[in-house]
Amino acid sequence: MKSNVSKPSTRPDEGHDPFQEELARKREQLRACQQERGLKSCLPCQQVIGCPLRNDYVAAVYLSMNKGQGGGFEF
Repeated sequence: MKSNVSKPSTRPDEGHDPFQEELARKREQLRACQQERGLKSCLPCQQVIGCPLRNDYVAAVYLSMNKGQGGGFEF
């Protein structure tokens, strides 16, 4: 499944983390959707499986963790 999360460009002179900014945007979109449906979580939603908003949020989480470098995670 293709994600709608684009890899942000990084410029060291900007002084901010574009991956965190993208994550914040996706988080806000997800929260707005939950609020519209009167939910506190995506899990009770009938569309949770395959939801493009949720999938984009999850992809943004991974990109924010690996800064677009791919690979595994060590927790």
